[in-house]
Amino acid sequence: MKSSLLRLVIAAICLAIVIAMLAGAVYALTRAGIDAEVSANLSLPDALRTTDAGFKSVTAPRQFAFPEDHGPHSDYALEWWYFTGNLDTHDNRHFGYELTFFRVGITSDEFDRTSDWAARQMYTAHFALTDVQDEDFYAFERYSRDALGLAGAVSSPTTPFRVWLEDWSVAATGDDTLPMRLYAANTGVEIDLTLRDGKGVALNGEDGFSRKGFLPGEASYYYSLTRLPTDGTITLNGQTFEVSGLSWLDREWSSAQLSSEHEGWDWFSMQLSDGRDIMYGVLRPHDANGRPLHSGTVVEADGNYTNIDSKHVRLDVLDWWESPRGGTYPSRWRFRMSDDGDDSDKQGDALDIEITPYISDQELDTIVRYWEGAVRIEGTAAGESISGSGYVELTGYAD
Repeated sequence: MKSSLLRLVIAAICLAIVIAMLAGAVYALTRAGIDAEVSANLSLPDALRTTDAGFKSVTAPRQFAFPEDHGPHSDYALEWWYFTGNLDTHDNRHFGYELTFFRVGITSDEFDRTSDWAARQMYTAHFALTDVQDEDFYAFERYSRDALGLAGAVSSPTTPFRVWLEDWSVAATGDDTLPMRLYAANTGVEIDLTLRDGKGVALNGEDGFSRKGFLPGEASYYYSLTRLPTDGTITLNGQTFEVSGLSWLDREWSSAQLSSEHEGWDWFSMQLSDGRDIMYGVLRPHDANGRPLHSGTVVEADGNYTNIDSKHVRLDVLDWWESPRGGTYPSRWRFRMSDDGDDSDKQGDALDIEITPYISDQELDTIVRYWEGAVRIEGTAAGESISGSGYVELTGYAD
């Protein structure tokens, strides 16, 4: 689902680089990373332009291999490592965070890298923190080439997992991928967290083959680690908080573009108090005559997982939020999932929950503007009370 967001970010990065070069700012692209606070000017159609045709396409399922698949796949144009989490202090002050690393292949051509300045990849990263008590949202963007060791990703049987963009990084703390340390800091906001294994890998879609459209190649390889017990510190404006909670990692790579039938997507990650985790996403068509594309996975408390049949789900928008920067986003939802395929439109649903943002304004005003925020969950499962937290991502709503 979020591979399309990656393509948006990539197109924006390329545009920013061209502008910088035309302005004679080559030095800025070679120094130790770039922090950006810029407003979005690109629409979805403008941002999703054709990339190098020499990259591989995702056309069929594959066998996954770990730890290698935690690392980069440079044969494909687009890739991301997407971390989100909900954390609490000992006195229940709540924070949400996002730290995402995107990789884009500059060229599919193979060449010998004889210069430390040579680059085949661009990286960008988004770092955001939600402070629920003070209703504050902080978001930062950074991007760089993979030259001079400024950014990159590695993972192999002999090289522990690491992805980084300058001093923003996620890295294994030992020989195994987990535990891993996650670190990012910018202008008075810092997270320093340790993530541990909870359930292992869940393959989304058809054994990790996730369709993003109706044509060949409109797909990605997609897996998640949906429940990563987390502890560490958050530092905000000079005050440090010890926190603990749960994180979620999404991993995806592809060379495809967003289908021309779709204008954006709504993506949900839900970590429930009964131990289940749910991923659900909808690619939205341009109008009522178009075909939405649904996908989802339920990961049980024991780590077993199954695909969600969209006939079993009903998702209703209950409220909307108007961005002061332009655009209107859905801002509260009712999610119902039944066991009998009756479209979840009756009492007695296996799961009936409301999903509400912890704060309304969690919009990232980066080169490509989108909403990505922490949410609370309340409702019932088989008639019993249930709660939880999660993250929601919304694209295609900004003006």
